[in-house]
Amino acid sequence: MFRQGPSLNVRVVLLTALSLAIAFTYLYTDWFDSLKKHGADISAPFYWVSDLPARASDWADTRLMSRSRLEHENEALRTELLVLRRKVQLLASLSAENVRLRQLLNSTDMLQDRVIIAELIGVAPDPTVHKVIVNRGAGEGVYVGQAMVDANGLMGQVVTVGEHSSEVLLITDTTHALPVQINRNGVRLIAEGVGNLYELVIRHVSSTVDIQEGDLLVSSGLGQRFPVGYPVAKVEQVVIDPGKPFARVVARPMAEMNRSRHVLLVFDQPPADNSDQAAN
Repeated sequence: MFRQGPSLNVRVVLLTALSLAIAFTYLYTDWFDSLKKHGADISAPFYWVSDLPARASDWADTRLMSRSRLEHENEALRTELLVLRRKVQLLASLSAENVRLRQLLNSTDMLQDRVIIAELIGVAPDPTVHKVIVNRGAGEGVYVGQAMVDANGLMGQVVTVGEHSSEVLLITDTTHALPVQINRNGVRLIAEGVGNLYELVIRHVSSTVDIQEGDLLVSSGLGQRFPVGYPVAKVEQVVIDPGKPFARVVARPMAEMNRSRHVLLVFDQPPADNSDQAAN
């Protein structure tokens, strides 16, 4: 007769004990360290295979996206880009305006008179008339003949006053002229507008007068309308014709006639005759 092997219960107990022993050895000894290292390499392909469905789904979302969805996302991105560009432009505009205001306020150090800040709110529609409208009027003490300057130079004078706005005739208008002097030597001249925002002419300048390109012309104060010594223009061209008694002198206004938005109105003693005529 054959010898009967251990019963099923005994085998289960032995297998259980063996499993516990292996588990204890794996967790609390270093006998299986080499097996642990190889186990990560062995299990990696299984993890990769199990992740294939998710990878396939991501690929389908990015590669097989419908045309309408792409167009919708592109439109959204374009809108967002325009909004961001507008914000950047607004910040740049505000920064530039702050710089101009600081320059304008610093320019008050050159004036001995009281001033008030004004803002340009309109320009004459006729291109042959160099007039602007500012948001200050009689309610703020503005008067006819009052000088207007920006951070760089003299711009013009008030010719019409309303309650809360005024018209200012620029020095470049064809009807405007003002007394100036060469800052280098004090020679007195008359600067006249010719209808060009970038040009003034100095008429009746003798060929023997000491005037040079680059000379700074400042207000002389003889007209009693403009502050004395304020920059008016810089000489750009001096043409002397031996056959003519007078030289041709062209100067460029120092003020930014077509750029300045914030300006200064200079207070002095108002003239006795508040006529609407510009000083000559």
